[in-house]
Amino acid sequence: MVASRNLMGESGRLLRDEENAEEDSPSAKKLKPERFPLNSWEFAAAVGVFFVFSTGLFCIYLTMPAAEYGKIKLPRTVSDLRILKESLSTYARNHPARFILGYCSTYIFMQTFMIPGTIFMSLLAGALFGVVRGILLVVFNATAGASSCFFLSKLIGRPLISWLWPEKLRFFQAEIAKRRDKLLNYMLFLRITPTLPNLFINLASPIVDIPFHIFFLATLVGLIPASYITVRAGLALGDLKSVKDLYDFKTLSVLFLIGLVAIFPTLMKKKRIYE
Repeated sequence: MVASRNLMGESGRLLRDEENAEEDSPSAKKLKPERFPLNSWEFAAAVGVFFVFSTGLFCIYLTMPAAEYGKIKLPRTVSDLRILKESLSTYARNHPARFILGYCSTYIFMQTFMIPGTIFMSLLAGALFGVVRGILLVVFNATAGASSCFFLSKLIGRPLISWLWPEKLRFFQAEIAKRRDKLLNYMLFLRITPTLPNLFINLASPIVDIPFHIFFLATLVGLIPASYITVRAGLALGDLKSVKDLYDFKTLSVLFLIGLVAIFPTLMKKKRIYE
């Protein structure tokens, strides 16, 4: 009996050792699902903020005539955008204040919660309002939405960013640490050029301790060149085949040239240090 119990105990120990070895193996680690990065409080906070924004946006849409509800659809292609422009042009002309309120609320909502499609909203601004008013609208909304996303990330973003982009976050943090003295110039460079996605910059900036006033100013000024390109393209919406046509080699070269002008003081300082 004792020998039997000893044998069973030994068998159990071997099985546990095999299970532990399997869990520690590289293949098991790849298959093992990662834990969701937000705790219950952070998730509740995110849902609460989303609910408040959604409620406000819904109340604004209730001010629209019932006949316009069916025309509201977030465009996903240039063809969708042309249809939306034709559908809303009369409403925008007859009720400019209501339309701008709804447009701004939608743009800021999308930017805050990282919903794709703001580039179509920028094209729509050019198609409906022209270059000057379109740029003012787009830069205002993009800056307000990015600022809102900044504070949302400051509240709950650290575990989410560390989970989604750990390597990119470490790279960004190292670059920011090297450029603390000329941080505004570096942030302008990032905003003007497509070096890093704007979504990542919005989320990661509070995590790497970029002051809000620098983030805000770099966003406000740095988004003007790209907004001009997009809004101007909205004037010729009928000739646009895809959003990929907006940023060809010539356009990207111009953006990088403007970005290099913005970061030039930082490069000169490095040169003097090495000398």
